[in-house]
Amino acid sequence: MSKLVPRTMVMTAALIITALMIGSVAASANEASQNTNTQSSLKTGSVEVSYTVQEGDNLSLIAYKHQVAVRELMRANNLSDSLIRPGDVLQIPEGLSYEGRLSRGVVPREELMLLARLIHAEARGESFEGQVAVGAVILNRISSPYFPKTIPEVIMQKNNRVYQFSPVEDGSINLEPDEKAFKAAEQALSGKDPTGGALFFYNPDISRDSWILTLPVVTKIGNHVFATCT
Repeated sequence: MSKLVPRTMVMTAALIITALMIGSVAASANEASQNTNTQSSLKTGSVEVSYTVQEGDNLSLIAYKHQVAVRELMRANNLSDSLIRPGDVLQIPEGLSYEGRLSRGVVPREELMLLARLIHAEARGESFEGQVAVGAVILNRISSPYFPKTIPEVIMQKNNRVYQFSPVEDGSINLEPDEKAFKAAEQALSGKDPTGGALFFYNPDISRDSWILTLPVVTKIGNHVFATCT
């Protein structure tokens, strides 16, 4: 017995060490696995993110998650079409500011819907150009130092407890927008601005605001006059 005890102890110790090594390797592998989906790397002087495509992913979903445009995602990965497969590793371009995303037409679905609702409520009887112009005013305000910096904040803004846009006040903004309003919203988000930078619009036949009538007129499209600040 006295000769077997040391040998048994040595074997036991060896088994323990082996188990610890296997556990350590497994833990490292698990940690690496968890970090595989999204990793940061340096490339051409700017930070990019590596993303491993998962089952059910598509380019639009990945672009939305990372707040980049689909075309930018395709360009960063030299893709000629939208075909991706689980396991593919994509480089995600560095994220943009809110205004940067707007300039590239990257907005959450609910903000596109809100913009289309306002366009529909304010200009559903106007031409397509007139509807794009109304959407452009919203986006021009975001770029102005005198207004809030997001689509929802601009549309829902109050001045002396009065909403800036009457459809918000009377509830007509809740009307379901038609396809024309959606397309007008998309055109405005793509950078189209028939107004040339206007910050205000009004119908001179029904407007009761004497102050807005004093603003410099930029252009007139359909029934709406488009104006800017003095």
